[in-house]
Order: sequence, then C-alpha cells, then structure tokens
Amino acid sequence: MADEIPQPGHEPERPPSRRERARAATIEEIKQTALRLMREQGTTDFRFSDIARLMGMTAPALYRYFADRDELLTELIVDAYNDLGEAVAEARDQIPVDDPGGRFAAVAHSYRRWAREEPQRFALILGMPVPGYHAPEEGPTTEAARRAMAQLKSLFYEATQAGLLRRPMLADDDASIARMLAEHHEAKDLPIDGPPVAPETFQAMLHCWASLHGFTCLESYGHLDWMPGELRDAIFESSIRLIAKVAGLPEPGLLTLPGDD
Repeated sequence: MADEIPQPGHEPERPPSRRERARAATIEEIKQTALRLMREQGTTDFRFSDIARLMGMTAPALYRYFADRDELLTELIVDAYNDLGEAVAEARDQIPVDDPGGRFAAVAHSYRRWAREEPQRFALILGMPVPGYHAPEEGPTTEAARRAMAQLKSLFYEATQAGLLRRPMLADDDASIARMLAEHHEAKDLPIDGPPVAPETFQAMLHCWASLHGFTCLESYGHLDWMPGELRDAIFESSIRLIAKVAGLPEPGLLTLPGDD
C-alpha cells in the first residue's frame, strides 16, 4: 500500500518528545501531590514547600512548572470542574432524553456522589474561597464552571423542547431577573449559555441548583452526620422529587445509580 501523502492543513500530529513527556508527568505528579496534601490536611490550602518536600524537589524547582500557587490552583479547579461535569453528564445520558425528570434525578445523584467521593475537590470549586487565591477573570475556571453547570441547565431546555416543562409552582419572579437576562443576552455574557428562557424558568433553574447544592454541602461538610445513612438517602430522594415538582420538571421516580450504596 502506498504511503498516504499528508494534505495541506492536515499535517499529522507530532508525538510528544521525551522531554515533553517527562514535563507532563512531573506536572501531573505536582497536581496529585497537592490533592494528596488537601485530603490529608482536610483543607483546600497547601504550600509549595510541602509539595516540593514530598516530591524530593526544592521549592524553587516547582516554579519551572507553575508560575505560582495561583496557577496551580487554577489548573486543579479546572480539572475538578471538568471531572464533575463529565460525571454528571455520563449519569444523565444513561436516561432517555424523553424522561427529563429521570435525567434530573441522575444528575442530582451523580452530583451528590461526586461531592461525597471528592470532598476536598468539591470544596475547592464550590466551597469557601481558598485564602489568598485570585481566579483569573473570564479565564479557564469560568469556562470550566460553565461547562459543568450546563449539564443541569440542559435538562430545562430538553423538557421545554419536548413540551414536558410545566410552569414553575413559584413563578412570581422579580423584575430584576428579566432585566438581568435581557442585559446579559444582549451582551452575550450570561454564565448559563443557550437560547433565551422565560424569567420564571431561569429562576426555577437557580432554585433547582441552590436546593440540590444546599443538601450536598450540608452532607459533604459533615452537618448531616448525626443522621443514619438510610435516612439521608430518603431525604435526598424526597428532595429531588420536591425540587423537580416546584421547578416544573416531571417528577422523577426512585433512582439508584451504580456507586450510590
């Protein structure tokens, strides 16, 4: 068989060099070491000197890979948002598109499970800000957050297109919501991308996320540890049905995804 001749604009990708592979491996080791420190210390904060000590490096050597701690934190935040987004999207897509209530339940279960399995990473992206950290404005963390939150937002658009989204039970939205939507859609900088939605639907989306996030935070940070696990599960299930009903989504049935036990 004759060798294929690369066409202009379709040059084959050059495999990474040994030096590039070594650098990528070191960067990944730095990130994993930072995560290990967060898990061991139960905090989202860490010091470069501690990472260097665990890796057998000098602290100045880390600056060959990351300009400063903020740059490292930014990469960890982006990674966490991406992992969360992939987890909830994978769970959501196990349920047919014509079952938006079931898809919401799948997203909710996956969101909760990820937070329980990754408490430090959950706190890193959706907890209190890391002391002294300043995220780049409209940078990679913002884009990663949008991608992750889009998994919940998409449910409302799917239900609308299928004619399955009812008017929210709490539809008395404030006029400020309509003004904000109009301003941001005109500027095309709305954190939740997509076609225009009714103010009451946008409000319902926020209520939906706030309620789901509230329960998840209480549990993730240990405030519900006084309850037996089966009671927390039962309350979570009823919360999902309540949130869906108030938001106008079809009420989901009971759902247990792999890994919920």
